Amino acid sequence: MNKAAMNLVTLQDGESANIVNENIEQLKSIFPEVFGEGGINFETLRQLLGDAGVIDEGEEKYGLNWHGKKKARQIALSPSTGTLLPCPEESVDWDTTKNLFVEGDNLEVLKLLQRSYTGKVKMIYIDPPYNTGNEFIYPDKFQDNLDTYLKYTGQIDDQGFKLSSNTEASGRKHTNWLSMMYPRLKISQALLRVDGVIFISIGNDEHANLKKVCDEIFGEENFIASFSRMMKSGGAKGKFFTPNIDYILAYAKNVNELDGFRSEIPQEQIKTYYNKIEVSGARKGESYGEERLYKASLDARPNQRYWIQCPDGSFVIPPGNSFPSKVSEGEKIIPNSDDGVWKWTYTTYKDELDKGNIVFKETSTSALVDERNNQSKYNIYNKLWLTDQQEKGKVPSDFIGKYENRQSSAELKELGIPFDFAKPVNLIRYLLEIARTKGDDIILDFFSGSCSTAHAVFQQNAYDSQHRRCISVQLPELTPDGSEARKLGFANIADIGKERIRRSAKKIVIENPGYVGDFGFKAFKLASSSIKAWVPNRDDLEETLLSHQEHLIEGRTEQDVLYELLIKRGIDLAVPVESKIVSGKNIYSIGYGALFVCLDESIAHGDVEMIAQGILKWHEELSPSSQTHVFFRDSAFIDDVTKTNMAAILEQNGITHVRSL
Repeated sequence: MNKAAMNLVTLQDGESANIVNENIEQLKSIFPEVFGEGGINFETLRQLLGDAGVIDEGEEKYGLNWHGKKKARQIALSPSTGTLLPCPEESVDWDTTKNLFVEGDNLEVLKLLQRSYTGKVKMIYIDPPYNTGNEFIYPDKFQDNLDTYLKYTGQIDDQGFKLSSNTEASGRKHTNWLSMMYPRLKISQALLRVDGVIFISIGNDEHANLKKVCDEIFGEENFIASFSRMMKSGGAKGKFFTPNIDYILAYAKNVNELDGFRSEIPQEQIKTYYNKIEVSGARKGESYGEERLYKASLDARPNQRYWIQCPDGSFVIPPGNSFPSKVSEGEKIIPNSDDGVWKWTYTTYKDELDKGNIVFKETSTSALVDERNNQSKYNIYNKLWLTDQQEKGKVPSDFIGKYENRQSSAELKELGIPFDFAKPVNLIRYLLEIARTKGDDIILDFFSGSCSTAHAVFQQNAYDSQHRRCISVQLPELTPDGSEARKLGFANIADIGKERIRRSAKKIVIENPGYVGDFGFKAFKLASSSIKAWVPNRDDLEETLLSHQEHLIEGRTEQDVLYELLIKRGIDLAVPVESKIVSGKNIYSIGYGALFVCLDESIAHGDVEMIAQGILKWHEELSPSSQTHVFFRDSAFIDDVTKTNMAAILEQNGITHVRSL
């Protein structure tokens, strides 16, 4: 077999990224000497890492453990054999939008998204089941795999498969919930950008457990905060306290790479604090507030206890027990713990004074003392310019009291969407703001419910003229028989989410006529792979070979196969897909020439030259920055010679990655 024929290999694995294999390859590249015929030599690895406490094999160690944790970890590492089928008929602006909505089990979907989106997501927000015992649904035979999902959605025979609530009576309430959450969080950590952040809403029932799991997955050093949120005010339920708050856990991918959180300065604060107007100088007409130069709360820091001269010639200093021996402007000492200090060093103070940013005010309540250790008649302030402070933003509080659940009820009622317990849009907008998302940052929500997050992304984009992208993932959990949702025609929660995106987009467009943005979404549904798995029947190998002459599942469209190629090749699902007719065959270009695909069912010997030259000409026009891969339907070639000639022509012209399906 010549080189060209050898390069035209068949892709039949149909799997998502295999994290275990990738981890082994990375380890092999760092420590090749630990690999031998028998596998990994852990004793050699121990020696290379050093024996000083690097490997902990003891049974008594700090952390959270439960029965099934090992399996949950393995589930996170196992690849998915599924695919995402495109649904243009359920989408909005299919050809142009960069937003995604995926209907399916979020674990399988996250696995499928890994190759395309690892290290690319700026912010994740999820509102998972709080596990209070009546809303967390899981399979009786706990299996996190594609078969479980296909049974749940009726795509394969369920053989008595059923679901039940995760109650205390099962004896595994926390275990089941942790085993469900662990692999999903593990994969989400890999999806985050180096400066990414995840926010997780949670209630009291699992707050402590979730914190321990996140410490392990994201690292304790990347814990940012546990926000308390006022979910409702008033009420009289509860035996000991009325439950009015829930929590939001925040973790960074790498806290050292993440900018500090900042929020906008509230309008009420601007009105009450930044209420002075500059009357002269370079900043005439600008608004500012005033802040005291001395505060009793300041720590006693070196170089910040010194004399300042006032307009009447007197010298002042914060109260304390020690003073500079010489009373003169800028004369300083090293303070002790009982001494007050200014907020700045003298150099900074002098610079601000020269800029006209220092204000001396006469008062009878000054805390400052003069050179005779008597109460001064002056207080000293510095000007805080509104425009400067707005650019810096405000450091947010770890208590959120503004966004109660009743706001969400009003939002859904206005849209005519039947759904309970959604998070308010403004809460998620607030998280988008403090995390400093901008531009075309990707925002992911894999427990999307009614799609509050997508709604929030649309609103925030219209507000600040950005173009954030949103990926929503939701299980098609059936709506209850006789429910308001079912009466309105919503068969499952995924349908509710898609309709909310459509209705909220229309409303935002009307309210923001000046903003031209992306208010669409590409819809996909989780399904089994379009590529047949190789499952030989050892009792009838001839029949096996005959049945696998066609490697693609019957009934799948060209578009189904195209998007599976995007998923398996790690290409963004929002990239452009173009097509041209060459020699009567439909040729697709994906991602500006990253992939070329021909899925025609028949390629004769006479077609080869024209198809190859058509691809080569298009490839030259697009001039892709990365290596190009070309795919054909394996069964389309009339014979092996035709297949070999196609690979040879493309290879001779620089395209060496030719594959068949």
